[in-house]
Amino acid sequence: MKRLSPLLVAALLVAPPSTLAQVKIGVINSMTGPQAPIGENLTNGIKLAEEDLAAKGIKVQLIWEDDTGKPQVGLSAMDKLATRDNVAGVVGAYTSAVTNAVAKKAEQYKVPLVNPVASKEEITRQGYKYVFRVSATTGDYAAILLDLATTLGKPKSIAILSENTDFGVSGAKSARAYAEKKGIKVVFEEAYSPGSPDYRSTLVKVKGASPDLMFMVSYVADAITLMRQSRELQLTPMAFLGAGAGFSTAEFASEKNISHGVFSSTQWTPDVSWPGSKAFGERYQKRFGKVPTYHAANAYTAMLILGETAAKAGGDREKITAGLRAGSWDGLFGPVKFEDFDGYTNQNKHQMLVEQVQDGKYFTVWPPALASAKPLWPFPGWK
Repeated sequence: MKRLSPLLVAALLVAPPSTLAQVKIGVINSMTGPQAPIGENLTNGIKLAEEDLAAKGIKVQLIWEDDTGKPQVGLSAMDKLATRDNVAGVVGAYTSAVTNAVAKKAEQYKVPLVNPVASKEEITRQGYKYVFRVSATTGDYAAILLDLATTLGKPKSIAILSENTDFGVSGAKSARAYAEKKGIKVVFEEAYSPGSPDYRSTLVKVKGASPDLMFMVSYVADAITLMRQSRELQLTPMAFLGAGAGFSTAEFASEKNISHGVFSSTQWTPDVSWPGSKAFGERYQKRFGKVPTYHAANAYTAMLILGETAAKAGGDREKITAGLRAGSWDGLFGPVKFEDFDGYTNQNKHQMLVEQVQDGKYFTVWPPALASAKPLWPFPGWK
């Protein structure tokens, strides 16, 4: 008899279906457009989950929809999936802007939506019955970073830079609220239009404010541009803090002269001690030739959970929704359970991590119980 891999055993649900099943599931993701580099991680994670579901006798027919990073395109995709394709459920989307729009449609059509990674707080604070989120929220992103900073040092001030998107605005709002709670004064705050080639005028103002911490909410291109120009202007705060997204990618880490010493909140790392994490990281790298970001693990988990739940429910949307509400899972993403708390509905209480780029590589540095390396503190200076 063929034995299942440790990764598969760790990730699969406790009570698997006893018979072969086939379900149709939609995927809404940014496969082209400016967010495609991160969208690729979601796509790859979903493909690996599809393989592991098949190994359990669950045949998933995936209907892929590219939202191109635009809410209106995402809405059209949900219309199609819910009506023409008649899917049992949907995994998606990537960006908070698209997800926030798609969630409303999912509720309208009564289609269970499992969101892997969008972190805008309001997505699961609207009382939706059919919307479930595996991902942590922007509030969690800010809290883990500022907890690290106030444990390792004594910062008194912070500058907050964020793009003026759903993700950026929510991230900045969360950072401001948590900073105030920790007694850290916000000395500069600005929301910028993403995609600009030049943020120097903003960064000059940041330098003038002389913050102890610099907190940024950006996707890949802007994360790199902001750090390059921070280096040009020789900004040297106590710490650079990135709220996941663009700060947690191979593209960012590879820019060694600007990424060294930068902290980023993250939801998963290949070296965290959750069951199957290391094996998933190795498998992903062997298959796709690159280290996975947390987005891949989030998407893998979301697809695995929805696929198994849909198979058990025979594709019935109401039974799937009930199964998601009642279920609990544990694997490479840590414990997952959809709960109602603090104004959230169907929200997973996920343990966040902090990773730091050290000489072009990511290391898990916080919390100490899950860390694989010691944090470099304070900012070590420019290479």
